[in-house]
Amino acid sequence: MTALRAVARRLGAGLVVLWVAATAAYLALLAAPGDTVDNIVADGADTPQIRAEIIAEWGLDRPAIVQYLDYLGRLGAGDLGRSYLLQRPVTEVIGEQLAPSLTLAVAAAGLGVLLALLIAVATAGDRRPWLRRVSSGSELLLVSTPSFLIGLLLLSVLSFRFGFFPVSGDQGTAALVLPAVTLALPIAGLLAQVLRDGIDRALDEPFVLTARSRGVRERTVLVRHAFRHAFLPAVSLAGWVFGIVVGGTVIVEQVFGRPGLGQVTLSAVTTRDMPVVLAVVTLSAAGYVVVNTTADLAYLLVDPRLRRS
Repeated sequence: MTALRAVARRLGAGLVVLWVAATAAYLALLAAPGDTVDNIVADGADTPQIRAEIIAEWGLDRPAIVQYLDYLGRLGAGDLGRSYLLQRPVTEVIGEQLAPSLTLAVAAAGLGVLLALLIAVATAGDRRPWLRRVSSGSELLLVSTPSFLIGLLLLSVLSFRFGFFPVSGDQGTAALVLPAVTLALPIAGLLAQVLRDGIDRALDEPFVLTARSRGVRERTVLVRHAFRHAFLPAVSLAGWVFGIVVGGTVIVEQVFGRPGLGQVTLSAVTTRDMPVVLAVVTLSAAGYVVVNTTADLAYLLVDPRLRRS
């Protein structure tokens, strides 16, 4: 029952996060300069009658609070609305571009976590101090460097200079390598620091001394005993990793000319296509809630003491 109550609290908090994110995006778009009707008309015919029809069709003449409540009602029913400019359901607009962005996000997150694990295990403890210093400096540099700059450097060297990878597009695995590496490097930089610090603290614990006294090999002590205790702080960064991937995807897709939600989001923001922008924000917030809730539940698997408490 305690676990169920904890899950219920997390789900309740998640609903609040979704409401706050959707409301903040809605208010930000209302406050942004420009007129919604002008954006819908765009370069088409512009007459008072056409404007009146657009206002009536979209209910733009209603009070803002009424439009807001209607938006929340449709969102609660799973209706993301219809794009102002494309005149299509938002679910279709996003669904068509979701697969490339999802592929990039999963590849980047997986590669970042794998690199962090390898770096942390290789540089933890008192072994190879020179490698640890080099790794720490590189990690700080990666975390401090904007993703678009990393992408431009990789493009300049590996695509323009040597031609190892395509410059742009989404044709095959080769076109995925550089965007995934661009997003993965900052993730690996921070996670490696957290994991290494956790491993160092675990190596000073009495249970490690006990394992060593029984003649357990140092590599086994590091991987089987110390690493498990160091993994818990890294799990708490799952939400941060998700945020880096979601936010970075928009930029990286622009740098590498890839299709995906980045193109859709940028176009929707610049044209004030509110249904699309609100849907992207809401889905991103939902993903954040799911990731953090899963991370909280993963604590119970990583640390048995939490299950007993």
